[in-house]
Amino acid sequence: MAWLAFGNNVSVHELEFDDFPDSFGELRIFFISDIHHRLISDSILLAAKGKADIVIIGGDLMEKGVPLERVKANIEKLRTIGPVYFVWGNNDYEGNYRDLDALLLDLKVKILDNTAVMFESAEGGKIALLGVDDAGLKKDRLDYALLDAEQGCFKILASHNPKIIGKIKPDDGISFLLSGHTHGGQIRIFGLGPYQKGGIDKIGGIVRLISNGYGTTGVPLRLGAHSECHLITLKPGKKEKGAQP
Repeated sequence: MAWLAFGNNVSVHELEFDDFPDSFGELRIFFISDIHHRLISDSILLAAKGKADIVIIGGDLMEKGVPLERVKANIEKLRTIGPVYFVWGNNDYEGNYRDLDALLLDLKVKILDNTAVMFESAEGGKIALLGVDDAGLKKDRLDYALLDAEQGCFKILASHNPKIIGKIKPDDGISFLLSGHTHGGQIRIFGLGPYQKGGIDKIGGIVRLISNGYGTTGVPLRLGAHSECHLITLKPGKKEKGAQP
């Protein structure tokens, strides 16, 4: 159980979307959530360097009792992979979240707190990366993030809590959702746990990735849901097939 909890698994995904802008060719994302008490292994950095355009932290970068020095070390490690974007998780608010906010700003991490950033290719193709604050704490305002994103572009949403899926409307135009929070149930007995295992599914036309997360909470143990982070490549797909996990 400890071996599963402290593993350094990098899950690799290649996803095709029929609405992904052809002019981008592809967008490569390194996604990590629920770091909690862990210090990111250098083996993760070796696996991800040169293979990601951006880094997204899906919340729970820390929790109560985690020293800011460790958080700073983790962010500095992630910055060697690419520009870092962050959404708040519920456990990020347990400590002095104002100090965390200041640290993120000082280290040039873009905080997506109900906001969006735009990426544009030389040929004019556009991608919006939206992020909402924690839905479990009712701090999410997807409507604000959507106002920050241009209409008609390919939209990616990062939300720590995957239950945000219930608030997304078809005309919001979100194609891909990245979440964590559940830890895949963390400890699953006979395959059963409080949450489903992490993975990729498709709900209402939205492709959703829920990560088991990198760290643990409560007890530093896992069973049936190994720790993970992700290398994700998004690219155009065949129009008739849509997104193919």
